Amino acid sequence: MLKAVRSVIAILIVGIAVLIGYFIATRDKDMPTEITKEVKTVFVETVKNSTIPIVIPANGNLAAKNRLELYAEVQGVFRSSSNDFKPGQAYKRGQTLLNLDSSEYYASVQAAKSDLYNLITSIMPDLRLDYPEYYQKWQNYLDGFDINKSTPELPETSSDKERYFITGRGIFSSYYNLKNLEQRLGKYRIIAPFSGILTEALVNKGTLVRSGQKLGEFIDTSVYELEVSVSKRFSDLLEIGERVTLTDGNGMQSYQGKVVRVNGRVDQTTQTIKVFIEVQGADTLKEGMFLQANLEARDEPDAISIPRQLLVDNSQLYVVHDSVLDLVEIQPVYFSDKEVVVKGLDDGTRYISKSVPGAYAGMRVKVLENTQNKPTVKQ
Repeated sequence: MLKAVRSVIAILIVGIAVLIGYFIATRDKDMPTEITKEVKTVFVETVKNSTIPIVIPANGNLAAKNRLELYAEVQGVFRSSSNDFKPGQAYKRGQTLLNLDSSEYYASVQAAKSDLYNLITSIMPDLRLDYPEYYQKWQNYLDGFDINKSTPELPETSSDKERYFITGRGIFSSYYNLKNLEQRLGKYRIIAPFSGILTEALVNKGTLVRSGQKLGEFIDTSVYELEVSVSKRFSDLLEIGERVTLTDGNGMQSYQGKVVRVNGRVDQTTQTIKVFIEVQGADTLKEGMFLQANLEARDEPDAISIPRQLLVDNSQLYVVHDSVLDLVEIQPVYFSDKEVVVKGLDDGTRYISKSVPGAYAGMRVKVLENTQNKPTVKQ
């Protein structure tokens, strides 16, 4: 009986194993033998090397090249001006910006002129008797002396004895003291040295102005300068006189300027240098206006410009060979905010012009020429 039971159990086990094997074999036949792989479509462009100008973007605010900060060197009451002394008021060259009351000081200058005239007159009899050869030129000087005009220059002395005689009478010291008074008298009137606009006015008519007080600010509106910061690695590429295109913040207006100065010192904090661009001749320019400058540093031959997002590890690029992706090494030359200038690709090479998620070398793709949103190449 025991042998019979064991035989039955063995037969059952073998039967169950056969059934399980058959079931597994049948299930595998129902599964597909091949897995269909998805082939992604990629946009490509063909490399056409050319000379690419490397343009360095920079920005800054306009400042008037000719600026006059008005300070009082004398004390007096603000009496008059050629125009209203208000911000935004235009003045032409030679017009009076400020005229302070100088009546008291003017009287002292006239008194000094009278003293000099009397002093020269007093030596004329001695000149006629002792030095008749010098008499006539001093007489001519007195004849041309006008107390209401600027004091004329003294006659030149032609000998030591004449010079000693004139000096001993105190004429030279009196003359130079008078010229000093006349120079100070001119400070009561501030004249516009160029045509421009008053941008700041800190006093009104009738105000008592004290010496050293700031009165306002006057700028020339015909010429401006734009100060921009450029990386030091391009310092040797910038040339004085180079033409620069400037645009306003929204890109609606463009202006032409030129590089007039390049600072020789590198900012230690930012490792940049200051470049000054002069721009003039545009009525729409205002001081403080924000402008974008595009400086052409150099031309790079046999290169192309592509979007920065196409680079892999900043030194590789996906290209397509026979519908298969390949990752090749390239040589980046210059990085801008959105694009990069690269070298090392042969003409005719097709590269991916739009990023492909999950791309890898050896991946099969379907090629579609990119006819829209092509990367911009500045030429």
